[in-house]
Amino acid sequence: MEWGLPWPGADVAAEAEQAGAAAFCAGEFADHNAYLTTGEMVAGTERALVGPGIAYAFARSPFVHASALRHLSQRAPGRLFLGLGSGTYRMNRDWFSAEADRPVRRMEDMVGAIRAYLTAENGQRVRYEGEYYPVTADIKAPVLGRLEVPILIGAFNKLMLRTAGRVADGVLGHGLFTDLWWTETVLPDLESGAAAAGRTGDRLLRWGWLITAIDDDDPARARRDARLQVAFYLTVKTYDPYVELHGWQSETARIREAFRAGDIDGMAAAVTETMLDAIVLCGTSEEARQRLAARKALPDLAFLSTPAFMVSERRRARYAAASVALMAGTGGAA
Repeated sequence: MEWGLPWPGADVAAEAEQAGAAAFCAGEFADHNAYLTTGEMVAGTERALVGPGIAYAFARSPFVHASALRHLSQRAPGRLFLGLGSGTYRMNRDWFSAEADRPVRRMEDMVGAIRAYLTAENGQRVRYEGEYYPVTADIKAPVLGRLEVPILIGAFNKLMLRTAGRVADGVLGHGLFTDLWWTETVLPDLESGAAAAGRTGDRLLRWGWLITAIDDDDPARARRDARLQVAFYLTVKTYDPYVELHGWQSETARIREAFRAGDIDGMAAAVTETMLDAIVLCGTSEEARQRLAARKALPDLAFLSTPAFMVSERRRARYAAASVALMAGTGGAA
């Protein structure tokens, strides 16, 4: 397993690259932009791959995604990737003022339109006959030329996973993914999508986030932060097929009841040790190392992501540094 981090800042990133980090990714929310952060990563790294992981796909046009990548590639040629996520229907409607009906088909169309811009040669009209994102762009200025940027989809459930297998270069898995979800859902559906398109599934990129919270001085706090992050994710009903596969319906019901009541302690308490063992690396360095060794279906490239729900920036920085130390101590691979 290769490893990387969500962007931890230039200081930690320098240590991480020295320790063998293969990539850094940029998340996105109301207070941070994936492409701006990717610009920071380009400036603050030397060798590692960098890119959005994920950018909200439908909040931007294909032109805006592609032009950002072309701009960044001037400073980091050959080092960029693009992770796209659909976001929830409500986020697209209420936050982004963006259309998001039929998200699976729309994502397929988005990937195709972005690729049309990235693969266009100088002097060619950019064409893509898409249902949602049709493109006929006659760009006269000499700014094009083929650009190879892997596009991954932040897919969780079956239909989007099959779309990733059919049209993208791979999948960027969620921090909730367990060995069971990778083996029973993710990999079979990627293969199914690839086969439907006449593609070879074993050539797809299988990347993912891996929640990591390590604190040798206060391991109980690290475990609680990890529990809260898992609980926060499981408030989303989109993940119900995942919950059902694992048999965690009663635990998830308690999490959602506590969330509605604003009971943060109750949310953390509802996440069991079994769930922690299956999902996260947490506790002391030795406990995290044991949990890492026990995993049998990790992504080929794992972004060791610190908990963010109810966790301060200072503490997240400590967790990121501890993640680097963990991977340096294991030889940088698992």
